[in-house]
Amino acid sequence: MNPARWLLSPLAIAWGGVMAARNAWYDRVAAASHGAGVPVISIGNLTVGGTGKTPLVIATARDLVAAGRRPAVLTRGYRAAPGQPADEVLELRAALPGVPVVVDADRVRGAAEARAVHGADCLVLDDGFQHRRLRRDLDVVLIDALCPWGGGWVLPAGRLREPARGLRRAGLIVLTRVNQVGEAERAALRAAVARRVPGLAIVEVGIVADALVSAEGSTRPPEDLAGRRAWLACGLGNPESFVRLAAALGARIVGTSRFPDHHRYTPADSAAVAAAARAARAEWVVTTRKDWVKLAALWPSGDPPLMRLDLRVEWLSGREAWQAALRRALETCA
Repeated sequence: MNPARWLLSPLAIAWGGVMAARNAWYDRVAAASHGAGVPVISIGNLTVGGTGKTPLVIATARDLVAAGRRPAVLTRGYRAAPGQPADEVLELRAALPGVPVVVDADRVRGAAEARAVHGADCLVLDDGFQHRRLRRDLDVVLIDALCPWGGGWVLPAGRLREPARGLRRAGLIVLTRVNQVGEAERAALRAAVARRVPGLAIVEVGIVADALVSAEGSTRPPEDLAGRRAWLACGLGNPESFVRLAAALGARIVGTSRFPDHHRYTPADSAAVAAAARAARAEWVVTTRKDWVKLAALWPSGDPPLMRLDLRVEWLSGREAWQAALRRALETCA
Protein backbone atom coordinates (compact mmCIF):
# COMPACT_ATOMS: atom_id res chain seq x y z
CA MET A 1 0.00 0.00 0.00
CA ASN A 2 1.39 3.41 -0.92
CA PRO A 3 1.86 5.92 1.95
CA ALA A 4 -0.94 8.26 0.83
CA ARG A 5 -3.45 5.41 0.67
CA TRP A 6 -2.30 4.12 4.06
CA LEU A 7 -2.86 7.56 5.60
CA LEU A 8 -6.31 7.83 4.02
CA SER A 9 -7.39 4.28 4.81
CA PRO A 10 -9.11 5.12 8.15
CA LEU A 11 -11.26 7.70 6.37
CA ALA A 12 -12.01 5.19 3.60
CA ILE A 13 -13.07 2.55 6.14
CA ALA A 14 -15.33 5.10 7.82
CA TRP A 15 -16.86 6.17 4.50
CA GLY A 16 -17.46 2.55 3.52
CA GLY A 17 -19.29 2.06 6.82
CA VAL A 18 -21.44 5.15 6.23
CA MET A 19 -22.41 3.96 2.76
CA ALA A 20 -23.18 0.45 4.03
CA ALA A 21 -25.45 1.88 6.74
CA ARG A 22 -27.15 4.18 4.23
CA ASN A 23 -27.81 1.32 1.82
CA ALA A 24 -29.15 -0.85 4.64
CA TRP A 25 -31.59 1.95 5.53
CA TYR A 26 -32.94 2.13 1.98
CA ASP A 27 -33.11 -1.66 1.75
CA ARG A 28 -35.22 -1.93 4.92
CA VAL A 29 -37.37 1.23 4.97
CA ALA A 30 -39.79 1.35 2.06
CA ALA A 31 -40.89 4.90 2.89
CA ALA A 32 -37.33 6.18 2.40
CA SER A 33 -37.73 6.08 -1.38
CA HIS A 34 -40.41 7.43 -3.70
CA GLY A 35 -41.89 6.15 -6.94
CA ALA A 36 -42.05 8.33 -10.04
CA GLY A 37 -45.31 6.95 -11.40
CA VAL A 38 -43.56 6.01 -14.65
CA PRO A 39 -40.73 3.56 -15.40
CA VAL A 40 -37.27 4.76 -14.31
CA ILE A 41 -34.01 3.48 -15.83
CA SER A 42 -30.95 4.47 -13.78
CA ILE A 43 -27.52 4.68 -15.40
CA GLY A 44 -24.76 4.85 -12.80
CA ASN A 45 -21.47 3.46 -11.61
CA LEU A 46 -19.46 2.43 -8.59
CA THR A 47 -16.52 4.78 -9.15
CA VAL A 48 -15.93 8.51 -9.48
CA GLY A 49 -14.56 9.81 -12.75
CA GLY A 50 -15.42 8.93 -16.32
CA THR A 51 -16.83 5.52 -17.19
CA GLY A 52 -18.52 6.35 -20.50
CA LYS A 53 -21.80 7.07 -18.72
CA THR A 54 -22.97 10.01 -20.84
CA PRO A 55 -22.77 8.14 -24.18
CA LEU A 56 -24.87 5.34 -22.64
CA VAL A 57 -27.43 7.82 -21.26
CA ILE A 58 -27.71 9.24 -24.79
CA ALA A 59 -28.01 5.76 -26.33
CA THR A 60 -30.69 4.79 -23.78
CA ALA A 61 -32.79 7.88 -24.48
CA ARG A 62 -32.51 7.27 -28.23
CA ASP A 63 -33.57 3.63 -27.80
CA LEU A 64 -36.61 4.77 -25.84
CA VAL A 65 -37.56 7.34 -28.49
CA ALA A 66 -37.17 4.67 -31.19
CA ALA A 67 -39.56 2.46 -29.17
CA GLY A 68 -42.21 5.18 -29.34
CA ARG A 69 -41.76 6.41 -25.77
CA ARG A 70 -41.47 9.98 -24.44
CA PRO A 71 -38.40 9.89 -22.19
CA ALA A 72 -36.90 12.66 -20.12
CA VAL A 73 -33.40 12.67 -18.63
CA LEU A 74 -32.99 13.55 -14.95
CA THR A 75 -29.62 14.97 -13.89
CA ARG A 76 -28.33 17.01 -10.99
CA GLY A 77 -26.23 19.42 -13.09
CA TYR A 78 -22.96 18.70 -11.32
CA ARG A 79 -20.48 21.61 -10.93
CA ALA A 80 -22.49 24.16 -12.88
CA ALA A 81 -21.24 27.74 -12.80
CA PRO A 82 -23.67 30.15 -11.09
CA GLY A 83 -26.56 30.88 -13.41
CA GLN A 84 -25.29 28.51 -16.13
CA PRO A 85 -26.09 24.91 -17.07
CA ALA A 86 -23.48 22.26 -16.28
CA ASP A 87 -21.35 20.91 -19.12
CA GLU A 88 -23.05 17.51 -19.12
CA VAL A 89 -26.47 19.20 -19.29
CA LEU A 90 -25.40 21.15 -22.38
CA GLU A 91 -23.91 17.98 -23.85
CA LEU A 92 -27.11 16.00 -23.30
CA ARG A 93 -29.32 18.72 -24.73
CA ALA A 94 -27.12 19.04 -27.82
CA ALA A 95 -27.13 15.27 -28.41
CA LEU A 96 -30.83 14.74 -27.63
CA PRO A 97 -32.90 17.46 -29.31
CA GLY A 98 -36.53 16.97 -28.42
CA VAL A 99 -35.78 15.01 -25.23
CA PRO A 100 -36.30 17.09 -22.06
CA VAL A 101 -33.29 17.26 -19.74
CA VAL A 102 -34.53 18.15 -16.25
CA VAL A 103 -31.90 19.55 -13.90
CA ASP A 104 -32.59 19.16 -10.19
CA ALA A 105 -30.44 17.79 -7.39
CA ASP A 106 -33.70 16.48 -5.89
CA ARG A 107 -34.43 13.72 -8.39
CA VAL A 108 -37.88 13.03 -6.90
CA ARG A 109 -38.89 16.62 -7.57
CA GLY A 110 -37.24 16.46 -11.00
CA ALA A 111 -39.25 13.35 -11.84
CA ALA A 112 -42.48 15.13 -10.94
CA GLU A 113 -41.50 18.05 -13.18
CA ALA A 114 -40.63 15.73 -16.06
CA ARG A 115 -44.11 14.22 -15.94
CA ALA A 116 -46.15 17.34 -15.21
CA VAL A 117 -44.34 19.84 -17.45
CA HIS A 118 -42.91 17.69 -20.22
CA GLY A 119 -45.35 14.78 -20.36
CA ALA A 120 -42.61 12.15 -19.97
CA ASP A 121 -43.81 8.55 -19.83
CA CYS A 122 -40.41 7.13 -18.76
CA LEU A 123 -37.28 8.55 -17.17
CA VAL A 124 -33.55 8.06 -17.60
CA LEU A 125 -31.80 8.80 -14.30
CA ASP A 126 -28.30 10.07 -15.03
CA ASP A 127 -25.66 9.01 -12.48
CA GLY A 128 -28.35 7.50 -10.30
CA PHE A 129 -26.93 4.35 -8.68
CA GLN A 130 -26.24 6.01 -5.32
CA HIS A 131 -29.28 8.32 -5.49
CA ARG A 132 -31.74 5.94 -3.89
CA ARG A 133 -34.59 8.31 -2.93
CA LEU A 134 -36.07 7.81 -6.39
CA ARG A 135 -37.10 4.20 -7.01
CA ARG A 136 -36.08 2.65 -10.28
CA ASP A 137 -37.23 -0.23 -12.42
CA LEU A 138 -33.80 -0.96 -13.84
CA ASP A 139 -30.44 -0.22 -12.22
CA VAL A 140 -27.72 -0.26 -14.89
CA VAL A 141 -24.19 -0.13 -13.46
CA LEU A 142 -21.21 0.72 -15.65
CA ILE A 143 -17.75 -0.69 -15.00
CA ASP A 144 -14.84 0.86 -16.89
CA ALA A 145 -12.56 -1.86 -18.28
CA LEU A 146 -9.60 0.54 -18.01
CA CYS A 147 -9.98 0.89 -14.22
CA PRO A 148 -12.77 -1.40 -13.05
CA TRP A 149 -12.46 -1.35 -9.28
CA GLY A 150 -11.18 2.16 -8.50
CA GLY A 151 -7.95 0.95 -6.93
CA GLY A 152 -9.84 -1.40 -4.60
CA TRP A 153 -10.62 1.28 -1.99
CA VAL A 154 -13.56 3.61 -1.41
CA LEU A 155 -13.11 7.36 -1.21
CA PRO A 156 -10.83 9.05 -0.33
CA ALA A 157 -8.20 6.29 -0.50
CA GLY A 158 -9.52 5.01 -3.84
CA ARG A 159 -12.15 5.86 -6.45
CA LEU A 160 -15.02 3.64 -5.29
CA ARG A 161 -18.10 5.58 -4.20
CA GLU A 162 -19.23 2.63 -2.12
CA PRO A 163 -17.97 -0.91 -1.45
CA ALA A 164 -18.06 -3.16 -4.51
CA ARG A 165 -20.68 -5.40 -2.87
CA GLY A 166 -23.13 -2.67 -3.88
CA LEU A 167 -23.18 -4.36 -7.28
CA ARG A 168 -25.74 -6.77 -5.80
CA ARG A 169 -28.37 -4.03 -6.28
CA ALA A 170 -27.74 -3.87 -10.03
CA GLY A 171 -30.17 -5.20 -12.57
CA LEU A 172 -27.67 -5.16 -15.42
CA ILE A 173 -23.91 -4.68 -15.68
CA VAL A 174 -22.34 -2.84 -18.62
CA LEU A 175 -18.60 -3.16 -19.12
CA THR A 176 -17.43 -0.04 -20.95
CA ARG A 177 -14.36 0.74 -23.06
CA VAL A 178 -13.70 -2.96 -23.56
CA ASN A 179 -12.46 -2.04 -27.06
CA GLN A 180 -9.44 -0.43 -25.36
CA VAL A 181 -8.23 -3.57 -23.56
CA GLY A 182 -7.08 -6.98 -24.73
CA GLU A 183 -9.25 -10.10 -24.85
CA ALA A 184 -7.49 -11.60 -21.81
CA GLU A 185 -8.34 -8.51 -19.73
CA ARG A 186 -11.94 -8.61 -20.97
CA ALA A 187 -12.30 -12.26 -20.00
CA ALA A 188 -10.76 -11.65 -16.57
CA LEU A 189 -13.10 -8.73 -15.92
CA ARG A 190 -16.17 -10.71 -16.99
CA ALA A 191 -15.14 -13.51 -14.64
CA ALA A 192 -14.55 -11.08 -11.75
CA VAL A 193 -17.98 -9.51 -12.20
CA ALA A 194 -19.64 -12.93 -12.50
CA ARG A 195 -18.08 -13.95 -9.18
CA ARG A 196 -19.50 -10.87 -7.46
CA VAL A 197 -22.98 -11.06 -9.00
CA PRO A 198 -23.56 -14.63 -10.22
CA GLY A 199 -26.22 -14.98 -12.89
CA LEU A 200 -26.56 -11.26 -13.62
CA ALA A 201 -26.54 -10.27 -17.32
CA ILE A 202 -23.31 -8.62 -18.47
CA VAL A 203 -23.21 -6.35 -21.54
CA GLU A 204 -19.98 -5.21 -23.21
CA VAL A 205 -19.69 -1.92 -25.09
CA GLY A 206 -16.96 0.10 -26.69
CA ILE A 207 -16.87 3.90 -26.68
CA VAL A 208 -15.93 4.75 -30.26
CA ALA A 209 -15.55 7.83 -32.44
CA ASP A 210 -18.65 8.83 -34.38
CA ALA A 211 -17.76 12.05 -36.23
CA LEU A 212 -15.50 15.09 -36.35
CA VAL A 213 -17.42 18.37 -36.22
CA SER A 214 -16.06 21.81 -37.07
CA ALA A 215 -17.02 25.20 -35.62
CA GLU A 216 -19.16 25.77 -38.72
CA GLY A 217 -21.08 22.56 -38.05
CA SER A 218 -19.67 20.53 -40.94
CA THR A 219 -18.98 16.89 -40.19
CA ARG A 220 -16.19 14.61 -41.30
CA PRO A 221 -15.54 10.93 -40.66
CA PRO A 222 -13.38 10.37 -37.59
CA GLU A 223 -10.87 8.54 -39.79
CA ASP A 224 -9.87 11.97 -41.15
CA LEU A 225 -7.75 12.30 -38.00
CA ALA A 226 -5.32 9.73 -39.43
CA GLY A 227 -1.98 11.36 -40.10
CA ARG A 228 -3.09 14.79 -38.84
CA ARG A 229 -0.96 16.73 -36.39
CA ALA A 230 -3.46 17.05 -33.54
CA TRP A 231 -3.36 18.79 -30.19
CA LEU A 232 -5.84 17.28 -27.71
CA ALA A 233 -7.70 19.39 -25.13
CA CYS A 234 -10.05 17.92 -22.53
CA GLY A 235 -11.32 18.13 -18.97
CA LEU A 236 -12.42 14.58 -18.20
CA GLY A 237 -12.48 12.16 -15.33
CA ASN A 238 -10.51 9.71 -17.49
CA PRO A 239 -8.52 11.74 -20.05
CA GLU A 240 -6.33 8.79 -21.00
CA SER A 241 -9.28 7.12 -22.72
CA PHE A 242 -9.64 10.16 -25.02
CA VAL A 243 -5.92 10.10 -25.83
CA ARG A 244 -6.07 6.37 -26.60
CA LEU A 245 -9.05 6.87 -28.88
CA ALA A 246 -7.36 9.63 -30.88
CA ALA A 247 -4.21 7.55 -31.17
CA ALA A 248 -6.22 4.54 -32.36
CA LEU A 249 -7.64 6.72 -35.14
CA GLY A 250 -4.10 7.41 -36.34
CA ALA A 251 -3.75 10.99 -35.13
CA ARG A 252 -0.20 12.32 -34.80
CA ILE A 253 -0.64 13.68 -31.29
CA VAL A 254 1.76 16.60 -30.86
CA GLY A 255 0.61 17.55 -27.38
CA THR A 256 -2.25 17.63 -24.88
CA SER A 257 -3.91 20.14 -22.58
CA ARG A 258 -5.51 18.27 -19.69
CA PHE A 259 -7.82 20.09 -17.30
CA PRO A 260 -9.72 18.84 -14.24
CA ASP A 261 -13.03 17.08 -14.79
CA HIS A 262 -15.89 19.58 -15.43
CA HIS A 263 -13.36 22.41 -15.84
CA ARG A 264 -14.83 25.87 -16.32
CA TYR A 265 -12.82 27.27 -19.20
CA THR A 266 -11.75 30.91 -19.31
CA PRO A 267 -10.59 33.02 -22.28
CA ALA A 268 -7.07 32.68 -20.92
CA ASP A 269 -7.39 28.87 -21.00
CA SER A 270 -8.51 28.83 -24.63
CA ALA A 271 -5.79 31.29 -25.66
CA ALA A 272 -3.15 29.17 -23.91
CA VAL A 273 -4.33 25.98 -25.61
CA ALA A 274 -4.37 27.66 -29.03
CA ALA A 275 -0.89 29.12 -28.52
CA ALA A 276 0.55 25.77 -27.44
CA ALA A 277 -1.05 24.06 -30.43
CA ARG A 278 0.35 26.68 -32.85
CA ALA A 279 3.81 26.32 -31.34
CA ALA A 280 3.60 22.55 -31.93
CA ARG A 281 2.42 23.17 -35.53
CA ALA A 282 -0.85 21.34 -34.88
CA GLU A 283 -3.32 21.26 -37.77
CA TRP A 284 -6.31 20.82 -35.45
CA VAL A 285 -7.11 21.12 -31.78
CA VAL A 286 -9.41 18.21 -31.00
CA THR A 287 -11.73 18.17 -28.00
CA THR A 288 -14.75 16.27 -26.67
CA ARG A 289 -18.42 17.28 -26.85
CA LYS A 290 -18.37 17.80 -23.08
CA ASP A 291 -15.54 20.35 -23.41
CA TRP A 292 -16.80 21.82 -26.69
CA VAL A 293 -19.98 23.20 -25.12
CA LYS A 294 -17.81 25.47 -22.95
CA LEU A 295 -14.68 25.96 -25.08
CA ALA A 296 -16.08 26.69 -28.56
CA ALA A 297 -17.50 30.12 -27.67
CA LEU A 298 -14.13 31.17 -26.24
CA TRP A 299 -11.98 29.87 -29.08
CA PRO A 300 -9.78 32.57 -30.66
CA SER A 301 -10.16 33.20 -34.39
CA GLY A 302 -7.52 31.87 -36.74
CA ASP A 303 -5.47 28.71 -36.76
CA PRO A 304 -5.50 26.05 -35.55
CA PRO A 305 -9.23 25.32 -35.80
CA LEU A 306 -11.09 23.64 -32.96
CA MET A 307 -12.65 20.28 -33.86
CA ARG A 308 -15.08 18.21 -31.82
CA LEU A 309 -14.75 14.43 -31.71
CA ASP A 310 -18.19 12.97 -31.05
CA LEU A 311 -18.44 9.54 -29.45
CA ARG A 312 -21.05 6.82 -29.44
CA VAL A 313 -21.69 3.44 -27.86
CA GLU A 314 -20.74 0.37 -29.89
CA TRP A 315 -22.53 -2.77 -28.73
CA LEU A 316 -19.99 -5.62 -28.64
CA SER A 317 -21.93 -8.28 -26.73
CA GLY A 318 -25.19 -8.56 -24.84
CA ARG A 319 -27.29 -6.21 -26.99
CA GLU A 320 -30.23 -8.63 -26.71
CA ALA A 321 -29.93 -8.68 -22.91
CA TRP A 322 -29.92 -4.88 -22.90
CA GLN A 323 -33.07 -4.66 -25.02
CA ALA A 324 -34.82 -7.30 -22.91
CA ALA A 325 -33.97 -5.43 -19.70
CA LEU A 326 -35.36 -2.19 -21.15
CA ARG A 327 -38.57 -3.94 -22.18
CA ARG A 328 -39.05 -5.40 -18.70
CA ALA A 329 -38.47 -2.00 -17.10
CA LEU A 330 -41.03 -0.34 -19.36
CA GLU A 331 -43.63 -2.95 -18.42
CA THR A 332 -43.34 -2.14 -14.73
CA CYS A 333 -43.67 0.95 -12.60
CA ALA A 334 -41.72 1.38 -9.36
